[in-house]
Amino acid sequence: MVIQNKDAVAEVPLALVSNPYLDELTAGLRARPIPWEGYQRATLITQTELNYIKAVEKKTGEDLSRVVDNEGPVYADLFVSLLQKLVRVDTIQSILILIDDLLLDHEERATYFLDLAKKDPSLPYAPLLKCLRSEDDFVPLKASKILTTILCASPKPSTEAAEELFRWTTAQLQSNNPAVVDLAVQVLESVLRQRTLRPIYWNSPHAMDALVKILKTEAPTPQMQYQVIYCFWILTFDTEIAQELNRKYDVIPPLVEIAKSAIKEKVIRVIISTLRNLVEKAPEANLAAMAAVKLLTFTENLSTRKWSDGEILEDVNYLKAELEENFQTLTTFEVYQAELLSGRLIWSPPHQSDLFWTKNWRELKKENYALLRILARLLSTAGDPVVLSVAANDIGQYVKRDPSSKKFLQELGVKQRIMELMSHPDQDVRYNSVNASWSLIGGSGRV
Repeated sequence: MVIQNKDAVAEVPLALVSNPYLDELTAGLRARPIPWEGYQRATLITQTELNYIKAVEKKTGEDLSRVVDNEGPVYADLFVSLLQKLVRVDTIQSILILIDDLLLDHEERATYFLDLAKKDPSLPYAPLLKCLRSEDDFVPLKASKILTTILCASPKPSTEAAEELFRWTTAQLQSNNPAVVDLAVQVLESVLRQRTLRPIYWNSPHAMDALVKILKTEAPTPQMQYQVIYCFWILTFDTEIAQELNRKYDVIPPLVEIAKSAIKEKVIRVIISTLRNLVEKAPEANLAAMAAVKLLTFTENLSTRKWSDGEILEDVNYLKAELEENFQTLTTFEVYQAELLSGRLIWSPPHQSDLFWTKNWRELKKENYALLRILARLLSTAGDPVVLSVAANDIGQYVKRDPSSKKFLQELGVKQRIMELMSHPDQDVRYNSVNASWSLIGGSGRV
C-alpha cells in the first residue's frame, strides 16, 4: 500500500483484519459438530433454515460462493436471526464463523447485512454488538472483525455501533495478550478509514490514551509501531485532531525518536506522512514542537538517503521546505514552550540566555503559573539527569527575576526538591541545583 497525503486514504481492501491468533482459534472450532437437527426438532429453527445451514456448513471459498452468490440476502437474514434467537456459546461461535466465511475476500457482501436495516433499524449491528460483550474468548474477537467489515462497507456507518466498538478496542489495547492488542489495532486501522468515525474515536473516553501508551511505554515491535502510527496518520487528516494531537498527547517527540532509530522503511514513511499532515492541517499548533526536537536537521539528513519508495523523498522534501520557511517566524519563546511541554528539556540556547529570561520570564506566570508548575513537576518526576539539570537552571533563572515566587515554589515542593538534588550522583545536576538554591534562599550569583 502506498501512503499518499490526500484527504482520501489510499484505496486498499475495506477490512485489513488478518490475525493468526484468531485464525488459529477459528480452525480449532470449525471441526466441532453443532446439533442443528436437534435445534430443528426443538423448533428453535425451521426445516427451511436447517436446509440453508446444511447447504453452507463446512464450505469455504469457491464452494461457498456457488451456494450464496444467488441467495446472499437470505443468508445474511438467516445468520443474524440465528444470532438473535440462539444462546449457546458454541452455536454463536459457529454462526460467527459462517458470517466471516461469507464476508472473507467478498466485502461487497456486507451490503446484504446492511440492507437488513430496512426491516429493522437495529440490524445488523445489535446482535453483533451483543457478541462483543460475551465473556467467551473467541466470540468478541470474531464479532469485532465482522463489525469492522460492515462498518467499512457502509456509506453511512453507524455512530452508535462505532462508539461501542471503540469502547471494546480501548479495553483490548490494554490486554496482556499481544495477539489481542494486534487485532484491536487492526480494527482501528480499518474503521478509522471512515472519515465520519474519526471524531467519534478521538472523543471516545481513554481511547487515544490507550493507543498512545502502546507507542510510548510498551516497547512495541516495528510492525506494531507501524500499525499504531498508521492510526495517527489517518486521524490527522481531521483538522481538529491535527490541531490537538500533539498538545494533548505529546506525540511529535516520540515519533521523531522512533523515525531516527527505525530500521523498517515503512515505519519512517508513515511517520513522515503523519508529520506532513500535522504541518499541512495545523502548522501553528505543531511547528514549535517540531523545532524543539530539531526536526529540520533530521529532514535534512533524510533527504540525502536512498529510498525504495520515491514518495518518502517527496514527503521529506515537502516537510523540509515547510519547516525552513515557517521556522523563521517562530519566536524563541514558542520553541522554549514547546520543549517544556514535551518534558524533554535539553541545553538549547534559551536556557542560559540572560536576554531570553529578561524578556520572557513573565510568560511562566500566565494561566496561574502553568509553565512554572511544569518545571516543578519535571524536577519531581524526571529521571534523566539532563532534564533535571535544565529544570533546576530554569527555576533559578526565573526566581532571580521574580523573587516574590519563592513562597509559591516552596508550597510546590521545589525548594525541598532542589536541596535533595544537591546530592544527586550526576555532577551537572548538583551544580545547577546549587545555583538554583542560591536564588531560592535569597543569595545571588552562581557557583
